[in-house]
Amino acid sequence: MSELDQGTYARQLVGDVLATAEAERTTTPEVFTARVLEELEEAGVVSNTYAAYHRSHGLEVHGYGAGEDSGRLDLFITDFRLSPLEDKLTRAQAESRFKRLLTFLRRCQNGLRQYIDESSDVYDMCDAVEKALTDVTQIRLFLLSNCVSTSTAPGPAEFEGIQVVHEIWDLPRLHRHATSGTLSEPIVVTFDPPLPCLSAPSTEADHSVALTVLPGDRLADLYAEHGTRLLELNVRSFLQARGTVNKGIRESLLHSPGRFLAYNNGITATASQVEFAEGADGQHLGISRIHGLQIVNGGQTTASLHHAKKRDKADLTNVRVQMKLTVVSPERLMEIVPRISEYSNTQNKVTLVDFSSNHEFHVDVQRITRSLWAPAVDGSGQETHWFYERARGQYADELAQLTAAGQKRFRTLWPTRQKFTKADLAKYAHSWDQLPFLVSRGAQKNFNEFMISLRSQPVDVDTSYCQRIIAKALLFKAADGIARSHEAGSYKSAITTYMVARLSLAVEKRIDLDEIWRRQRVSEALTEALDDLCPRVMAAVTRPLRGTHIGEWAKQPACWDAVSRVRWTVPEALEAELLAHPVEEQQEGTTDGADTAQEAVAQVPLTQWAEITQWAKATRSLEPWQRQLLQLAERRLQVNEPVSEAQSMQLLHVRSEALRLGFTPHEA
Repeated sequence: MSELDQGTYARQLVGDVLATAEAERTTTPEVFTARVLEELEEAGVVSNTYAAYHRSHGLEVHGYGAGEDSGRLDLFITDFRLSPLEDKLTRAQAESRFKRLLTFLRRCQNGLRQYIDESSDVYDMCDAVEKALTDVTQIRLFLLSNCVSTSTAPGPAEFEGIQVVHEIWDLPRLHRHATSGTLSEPIVVTFDPPLPCLSAPSTEADHSVALTVLPGDRLADLYAEHGTRLLELNVRSFLQARGTVNKGIRESLLHSPGRFLAYNNGITATASQVEFAEGADGQHLGISRIHGLQIVNGGQTTASLHHAKKRDKADLTNVRVQMKLTVVSPERLMEIVPRISEYSNTQNKVTLVDFSSNHEFHVDVQRITRSLWAPAVDGSGQETHWFYERARGQYADELAQLTAAGQKRFRTLWPTRQKFTKADLAKYAHSWDQLPFLVSRGAQKNFNEFMISLRSQPVDVDTSYCQRIIAKALLFKAADGIARSHEAGSYKSAITTYMVARLSLAVEKRIDLDEIWRRQRVSEALTEALDDLCPRVMAAVTRPLRGTHIGEWAKQPACWDAVSRVRWTVPEALEAELLAHPVEEQQEGTTDGADTAQEAVAQVPLTQWAEITQWAKATRSLEPWQRQLLQLAERRLQVNEPVSEAQSMQLLHVRSEALRLGFTPHEA
C-alpha cells in the first residue's frame, strides 16, 4: 500500500469523524473512540471493548475492555481535536488524562456504581471494572488522540498491587497502523542470550527457515504480553472462537514438564526479519532478535502454556518448545504465509486463505461491486458505485494516488457513505440470517463465524448476490438510524442487529431486496415498521437476565430467543409490499430460460430496446442515467459489441421500470 502523507491522513480522519458525528447525531469524541476501538479490536490489540463515556470531578473515561482469559482490564480515554496539525499532546496533558483514568479506577473500587443509574451503560462499565479488579493481573490505560504526542507513555506502575501499563495511540501511531498494510504493529522479540538454532537457507530467494527451541516460560510470557496479537489474525480468531485449553497439553505441563519437548509438536512461526548471532565464519549460531513474529500454528500450545502458568501456577522452568521459524520476504508475504498456515493447521482443518482478503469470495465481491452502477437517488442523474474494501485501507489508498480534483471526482462516484468492509458484509448478512448474537460478539468474531459457514456452504457470488448484499446494507443503515432516533445509546449496534433479525423473522425474509437496490433506500412502509419495532426490541435487549451485563447478554443465543418472542405484527402497509416467497428463492432475470443477465438482454429484440429509448426520450419517464444507459446499450448491440453483466442487469431493471410506467412494446 502506498504511504499516505500524515497531514493528509489527519485531515481525512477529522473529516470522516465530523461527517459520521453529523450523520449519527453524536459527538466527535464518541465517534473517534468507537472508530479506534474497532480498529484495535480488529488488530487483536484489545478485545471485548465497550464505549461508555463518564466524567465527573477528577475522573474521565470513554470506554473499557476485558480480554477473554487474558487477565487484563483495559480503560480508554480520548483526546480528539479539530486542528490536530496545529495542536500537540503534551506530556502534562497525557499524564493528566492517565490520572483521570486512575481516579476512575479508585472510584469504581469504592462503589461508584451505586451512584449511577442502573439502566445506563456507565453502570455496566463501573460494575464490570469493579468485578475485574478482583481478578486481573494487568491494567492497561489507553490514551487515544489524533494529535502528535510530544512524549512517550509513562512507564509501568502499580495499582493496588496490579501492574499498570500506559499506551498512547497518537496521530503518528494511528497513521502507521492505517498505512502499514497489516492489522497490527509488528511484534519484535529480543533473546539474550541468543537462542541456539539450526539455520537452513532455502534454495528459493524469497524465504529461509531456522529451527530452534524456546523456553516454555518465555513463550508463556510472550503470550501474556502480546495476547492474541501473537497469533496470526485469522487463524487466531478461529482458535479463540472454537478452542479450549488442551487437556493433554495441560497434563504434560503439570506432571511431565521435562518431557514436553518430546510429547508436543511445537509451534510454526513466521517473521519478516531475523537477526542472528554469527560465528567467526559467518555461520548462524543463534537467534538474537525476531521482527514481525507471528505464530501460524501452535495457538493451543501457546495459550495452554500461558494458562498453566497463570491459573495452575505451573513451574515452566524445565519446559522447552520446538519452533520452526520461516523468514519471508515482505513482497511475498501474502503469497507464502497463507500456504504455511494452511499446511501447518491440518489438525484444526482451518486454512489462513479461508479467512484472508485474498479469498475467492472477497475477490469476487470486490470485482462485481466495483462494476455495479447504483441508481441515482438525488435527482441529479449521477450514478454511483459502492466500494467494497476487501483489504483494509483500500479506499484511502485509492484516494492517495489522485490529485485534489481526482479525489473530488472519486468521492462523487464512490461516496464514503457507500464504503463497506468485510466485517460490515458479515454483519449485514448475519443480521438478515437472524444471527444477531454472533454480530454482537464483535466484528472479528462475527466475521470468523461468517467465513466458517461460507466454507461449509459456499455462495455463488454474482451480480444479484452483490446487489442484495448492498440492499441488506441499506436496510441495516436504516435500522441503525431508527435505533439512534430512539436514543439507543452505546447499545445501538446490538439493538440494530436484533431489530433487523426480528424483522427478517417476522416477514420470513420476503422483503424485496431487489427493489431496495433499485431505489437505493428502504420504503416508507418499511421505515415505519422498523420505527414501530424498535422500542419492543430495545426493551428485550436492555433487560438481561439477572447478573448479566447488557453487552454480554446480547452475545448469547438466549437474548435472541427473548427477542424472537417479542410480540409484533407486520403492519398492513409493509405486508402489501412483501414477496410471495423469501427473496433468495426468487428467480433471477426477467426472461425465461436466461442463465445470465447478458443472455436475457440478448433475447430481447433489438427493436424493442430502440423503442424503449424513443419512449423514454418522449415521455421523460426514466432517470437521465437510465436513458444514457439505454443509448449506450443500443449502440453496442447494433454493432454486436458486448454489454457487461452489470450493465445488463441494469438494463433489465430499466426495461421492467419502463413497462411499469406505461411503455408498451410493439408486437413483432
